Amino acid sequence: MARIANLVGAITANVYMLLIIAMFIARILGWFEIGRWIGIVSSLVLIPLIYLFLVGLETDRRMIYFVWLGLMILFSLFELIVDDILRVDFRSVQRAVIPYVIFFFAATGGMIGVARQAGKAWSIVTYVIFLIMAVLAFVQRGITGL
Repeated sequence: MARIANLVGAITANVYMLLIIAMFIARILGWFEIGRWIGIVSSLVLIPLIYLFLVGLETDRRMIYFVWLGLMILFSLFELIVDDILRVDFRSVQRAVIPYVIFFFAATGGMIGVARQAGKAWSIVTYVIFLIMAVLAFVQRGITGL
């Protein structure tokens, strides 16, 4: 069971980050509605994250594993509720943006640890995708202000 969960975790981490990369690119290109829908689809990450959390409880994972998953679950719920459902424009408030960016990088960075459970190759791939996502996050912010 743990081996399958490790693979699910690695795939989940990478698919999520690739969706976020696609969202950033859509925003850069001015395709804001497409970017919004990609963001909504990225909320589906909650399904495998909850699965991983439950399997982790059954397989005696280390506490840090639950911290990584918990951060990502909370971040995904925040995005879904505040950004997609309520559509609160918090990105234009500087004092809200900094904690949001910290939360984003803590959550997605923790997914590198989740992917690492599936082996070194997954860890490297996830790290590279994370770096691309991180660069695009700042490029996109600079271009669009979002």
